[in-house]
Amino acid sequence: MKRLLFLLFLITFELLANTPTVMKFEIKGPIGPATSTYLKEGMAAARSFDVQMILVELDTPGGLSTSMREMIQEIVNSSIAVATYVYPKGSRAASAGTYLLYASHIAAMAPGTNLGAATPISIMPGQVSSDSNTSAKSTVEKKAINDAMAYIKSLAQLNDRNASWALDAVKEAKSLSAEDALNAGIIDLMAYNIEELLKKLDGRVVKVSEEHITLNTHEATIINYEPNYKTRFLSVITNPNMAYIFLLIAIYGIFFELMNPGSIFPGVVGAISGVTALYALNILPFNYAGLILIIIGISFIITEVFVAGFGILGIGGAISFALGSVLLFDAQTLGSSVSKPLIASFTFATLAFFILVIRLFISSKSAKVVSGLEEMLGSIAEVTEIGNNIYHVRCHGEAWKAKSKEKLSVGQKVEVINLSGLTLEVKPIKE
Repeated sequence: MKRLLFLLFLITFELLANTPTVMKFEIKGPIGPATSTYLKEGMAAARSFDVQMILVELDTPGGLSTSMREMIQEIVNSSIAVATYVYPKGSRAASAGTYLLYASHIAAMAPGTNLGAATPISIMPGQVSSDSNTSAKSTVEKKAINDAMAYIKSLAQLNDRNASWALDAVKEAKSLSAEDALNAGIIDLMAYNIEELLKKLDGRVVKVSEEHITLNTHEATIINYEPNYKTRFLSVITNPNMAYIFLLIAIYGIFFELMNPGSIFPGVVGAISGVTALYALNILPFNYAGLILIIIGISFIITEVFVAGFGILGIGGAISFALGSVLLFDAQTLGSSVSKPLIASFTFATLAFFILVIRLFISSKSAKVVSGLEEMLGSIAEVTEIGNNIYHVRCHGEAWKAKSKEKLSVGQKVEVINLSGLTLEVKPIKE
């Protein structure tokens, strides 16, 4: 039986060894450090598997320029043909995605997809309209645009694609549909699905690392490459929403620990979240003004608890907090920003916490004192024993020495009118 199983294993392995394989990556959403790490590790695995082709399934609004350039370096220096496929229908290869398409050995799109708008996003707010004088642009903007134009033109020339439109995509943020991109010589082919794409690529000659390779993909086995736990973790913490949440947990955790020294749990959670948030902010480009506004907002709200600001500090703090949250990450630079509902939820939660603390603070100020001299005055006691010029009474369940200017009897109710050391001064209650 063991020999039969081993023989079947050898036959299966031999069949798989003779079958061409394609390793597929899925890049969905904004391009960032996690995406770059995912592609690097996957391409290293593809080289060890000796696959026929690498297929990148792409749907992105853009992302970080640094991560995009790292990915492009991996693609253009790859010894394995890389096909980037904008899929499924409704997907896009905007901004950084356009550069990835131009860099790939094979560029393909599904019907109903689009590409373009490749202008460097960080300079978009200062970009002037196309009919304005170019000299109106700042030197920094000009340098960024010229660098991006030269970069995408070099990628177009590398893979013999339409360089003229690529320059327009950077300079004027133009976009095209999949069909128009095919007619303009920007992409190599269109396919409705991956099966059709592999059939169309079968027998195609591709230039890879100065060598011409004939693809054999008609009945290729597709291997889906999944990111490891480290890449998944990096993907989570570099998400603007998660980085924002970790930052706030850190601030509130440390605040509660300072307010209640020795509680430990808030401090531990705050410290861990703080380190995680700092790591994420070190990777992600963020706005220092947004971070400062968040800290100022929380500081104003906390100050309102201890200082009579008549609500001005609290309201101002909430406004500063919300504004800082909006400005913290730039959606155009990262491809996404902090969710507006999430910002609204945290703002209202902070306000609710502020109102609750203020109400508790005011009620504690107006509440009757429950300890000390003030609490004893006016209390009712009962005479339990009569001694030599001294009485023993029970007040609040405790035995006290007492003195009185009037004569008292055992069991008589008295009222505390003063406290001298550990002796109560009482007077009888008139019925």
